Amino acid sequence: MALAQQVWERSRDYVVFGALLLVGIVIFVGRNGPALRAARAASLTVTAPVEGAFERAAQFRRSLVENERLRSETAQLSAEVARLREASAENAQLRSLLQFPDTTNTRRVVARVVAKDITEQTNLLTIDAGARDSIEVGMPVINERGIVGRVVLTSDRYSVVMPHQNTQFRVPAAIEALGREGVVRWDGAAFDRLTMEYVVKTEPVERGMLVVTSPFSGVFPAGIPVGRVDTAYAAAGRNDYVIHLDPAAPISEVGYVYVLLTRPDPEQAILEAAARDSLGIERQQAALEARLQATTPDE
Repeated sequence: MALAQQVWERSRDYVVFGALLLVGIVIFVGRNGPALRAARAASLTVTAPVEGAFERAAQFRRSLVENERLRSETAQLSAEVARLREASAENAQLRSLLQFPDTTNTRRVVARVVAKDITEQTNLLTIDAGARDSIEVGMPVINERGIVGRVVLTSDRYSVVMPHQNTQFRVPAAIEALGREGVVRWDGAAFDRLTMEYVVKTEPVERGMLVVTSPFSGVFPAGIPVGRVDTAYAAAGRNDYVIHLDPAAPISEVGYVYVLLTRPDPEQAILEAAARDSLGIERQQAALEARLQATTPDE
């Protein structure tokens, strides 16, 4: 008995291997047999739906991952397109600014608009150039299209600009084709237009005529575009036109500007301020504007 057990212990692995080999040979030889085919078909019938469900679940998970990846790539591409468009617009503005001919023979500083304080009445712009760039209060600001405004406040690295679309802004101007002068201001009523006054109504003012700064501006050099005539009418009881202009350089489109390094004569500025104060010109101007608004027809 002990001998038989020892023989079995020594030959057990061989016996098991032989049995498995025999089973494999039987299965290989009879793989196309009816019984095996039936068993194979039955197992496929049972396992196919389960395998299909697992495959669909795996495919759904892969689709979710792929969709998330595509959404992330789309967002990144959209942001990149927006950045490229902004850079392209800035480059176009800079090219236009650099190609703008220097007809003023005045030193100038290029600056970028870094903030726009749009409050519908006292609109202001902030530019990234200041006292260290030789900019001072009162200096004119233009771009390649026309006047933008004038400097009203400076720090070392920044300046605040009062644009033409500010109810406190005034600039003497002339209709270029006629040589007739008036004053351009913004009445605060419409953001896309300026108002020119004091041009007598006998003048043949026509739509599209260019209005430029007057030689008597005191701030801007003569001949800088202000806007083009859109409409002109004479209010009841007045002998001059109220002319609406399309701004040459709307502040909504201003990105880069020139600051002209011209300094008004301080003695002249003091004298004119004293004259306005003594004559009450500013109060008269406010009263005149109130009467004008009362007589202006609705459009």
